[in-house]
Amino acid sequence: MIGKTFKRADASEDVQTIGFDAYDLRLGDLMRGERATMGKSLLDVQRELKIKAAYIAAIENADPSAFDTPGFIAGYVRSYARYLGMDPDDAFATFCKESGFVTAHGMSAEASSLKGKSFDPASTPLGKDIFSSSATPFIPAGEAVFSGVEPRAIGSVAVLIALISALGYGGWTVLQEVQKVQFAPIEQTPVVLSDLDPLAGATNAIETNDALAGFQAPTAQALDRLYRPQALDVPVLVARDAPISTLSPGTIGALMPDVGVPEVPELSVASADLPTPPAIQVVEPDVPELQLVAVRPAWVRVRSADGTVIFEGVMEPGQNFVVPATEEPATLRVGESGAMYFAVNGVHYGPVGPSGVVTSNVALTTQSLTETYAVADLTADDDLAEIVNVAEVAVDE
Repeated sequence: MIGKTFKRADASEDVQTIGFDAYDLRLGDLMRGERATMGKSLLDVQRELKIKAAYIAAIENADPSAFDTPGFIAGYVRSYARYLGMDPDDAFATFCKESGFVTAHGMSAEASSLKGKSFDPASTPLGKDIFSSSATPFIPAGEAVFSGVEPRAIGSVAVLIALISALGYGGWTVLQEVQKVQFAPIEQTPVVLSDLDPLAGATNAIETNDALAGFQAPTAQALDRLYRPQALDVPVLVARDAPISTLSPGTIGALMPDVGVPEVPELSVASADLPTPPAIQVVEPDVPELQLVAVRPAWVRVRSADGTVIFEGVMEPGQNFVVPATEEPATLRVGESGAMYFAVNGVHYGPVGPSGVVTSNVALTTQSLTETYAVADLTADDDLAEIVNVAEVAVDE
């Protein structure tokens, strides 16, 4: 009897259970997790870091072939790691380890090429765009050219074009008809031709000359009187009392003192001492000159009544600005009121306001300024006293 043989099975090897975190995380997984925690997309990172989204995706995928210049890979990886709050040096070392990228220095051939088993320069060209590949599900596929055109809109556009064309052609036709001029012949002799004598040209030339013998051309004085201006630009004035004003009661007449006949030099001296008659004033007096005087740096803006900015800038100490005389007074806005004074015909008024205060809408007229502000006290502001002294010295020289 042949019994059944029993063969004991080999002892099973011990199998270690792999836990949830018992695997190695790649650099791209960590970076994508940090970016997802921050709630940022690739386009958000591109907009904030000024690095192309293709380069960000290449860093997460450990793909150095997507970069145009290998020399910038280290900077991109470190900047992106610093943006995610990771250690830049550890992130770059992990990137080099996973991608096989090796940095090279100097002008060697390795400085412009990438090394590693996972990167082949001959098979994978530099500068490829990962967004053009089909492995990027976060980029929508391109739409067709006419995909956004609705057939129902074509009819509306055609009707609109036809309506515009009809209106344009109608307006052009009306314009041509308005500008058109038509002449209709009539059976009537013109009035000028009907008044002429048809035999007037048959007269003798001698008779015509005799008829013109009594014609007298106008004189030059008459033509000058006809074409001269109606009014003179500058009136000619003659002093009517000039002979009387030159007389002196002390040198001639019954009121002359009885001291004998004056000598000629005394007469000449008396004549020289006679008062000169005042000149006739035909225009208004000049407007007093108004200046802005800065004793310390101050921002100033002068605006005309219509809103135009006449002057705007920072006036340095000792700098003056002459306010132009306009029909409507200009307004002043100054940032440092205590550093700005007014000068009306050389007399200083002010300051505009307390130090460190902005003053606005100050009417730049001599009447309002002299009524509002008092004469500046040189002892109260040393900077103003120094500027005034320098100006007086310059005038004396």
